[in-house]
Amino acid sequence: MLRLLQLVNVGPAPRMTLELGARLNLLTGDNGLGKSFLLDIAWWALTRKWPAELNKALPIGLMAKPYGAGKATIEFAFTGKSKEECYVSTFDRKVQAWTGRAGRPPNPGLVLYAQVDGSFALWDPARNYWRMKGNIDVQDRPPAYVFSPREVWDGLRDDERGLLCNGLISDWAGWQKEKGTAFKGLRSTLAAMSSSDDEKIEPGELTRISLDDPRDIPTLRMPYGQSVPVLHASAGIRRIIALAYLLVWSWEEHCKASKLLGQETASQIIFLIDEIESHLHPKWQRRIIDSLLNLMKTLTRRASTQLIAATHSPLVMASVEPLFDSRTDAWFDLDLTVGKNEKCTVELTKREFVRRGDVCNWLMSEAFDLPSARAL
Repeated sequence: MLRLLQLVNVGPAPRMTLELGARLNLLTGDNGLGKSFLLDIAWWALTRKWPAELNKALPIGLMAKPYGAGKATIEFAFTGKSKEECYVSTFDRKVQAWTGRAGRPPNPGLVLYAQVDGSFALWDPARNYWRMKGNIDVQDRPPAYVFSPREVWDGLRDDERGLLCNGLISDWAGWQKEKGTAFKGLRSTLAAMSSSDDEKIEPGELTRISLDDPRDIPTLRMPYGQSVPVLHASAGIRRIIALAYLLVWSWEEHCKASKLLGQETASQIIFLIDEIESHLHPKWQRRIIDSLLNLMKTLTRRASTQLIAATHSPLVMASVEPLFDSRTDAWFDLDLTVGKNEKCTVELTKREFVRRGDVCNWLMSEAFDLPSARAL
């Protein structure tokens, strides 16, 4: 699991340090203070690639740059297969790149990154590895699977390797026709991520939506009795079913690759998710963290899971109250502070998690800094 991130002269502040919990980590703070940036850094630390470096269609996930003049470093530590691994990378201004020890970090687990715009990135130790030739990294396999929002649905291709993933539409339809373990996993994942026990997300029959579209399109059975093609679903439901599909696809493909290699499946999964509440109704926001933590246990069984999530939602923070354990979990808060000479600086604080009960109390907490929960 990722244990430490320490940034010097990188991003919105001169220095930031995160000592992460082994299970659940929450990032709060106003827009523009660095929540998404910290998730990008975490992804890079575990994979050594920036999302937009691997998929030019992404407008986010760009390489981090120094905060100002002077030496800039990213230090990170995580628990490997047998010991803790520590790395320090320095920004080389001449080549405009982060340099450090050659070779990928010996991270033993999957790394999943759900970005706020619907993009998704996966690093799989069974499929995304490389070797060293002298002091040079030689890429044998895809360095990661990085999907634009459209590629999540329509499939991911590589100019060199061809088709890497069929995409949600094709895989869901194929799994449903096969009626195998992948479709069972998808059904149970959708049910686990539903907004309530009374409103389960259930797959309907495959359908066609156009005379000119030869694809079999998955549908969802809605609580009001109709089946709606997934392409016509609301933004919130599309967010949920995309996450469900990608979790199932990532684990299914990892298991198949591990079997081909004759090795055990990953012992760890690290899941980064930006604005976990994005597009979700309040009743979904109150369940999403608990659902994901329970789902990862069910999906993987063998692997331990670390969730690092950025949120703007007081409902998400309130929903964590029955779950939060200071021995395994952490809350980090970004604030804009005014110091000497009225100079504004960004500060990252690891805050004590105090149970506040009512959602209004969370709005007026350090997480959101509002003087009142009432309208302006």
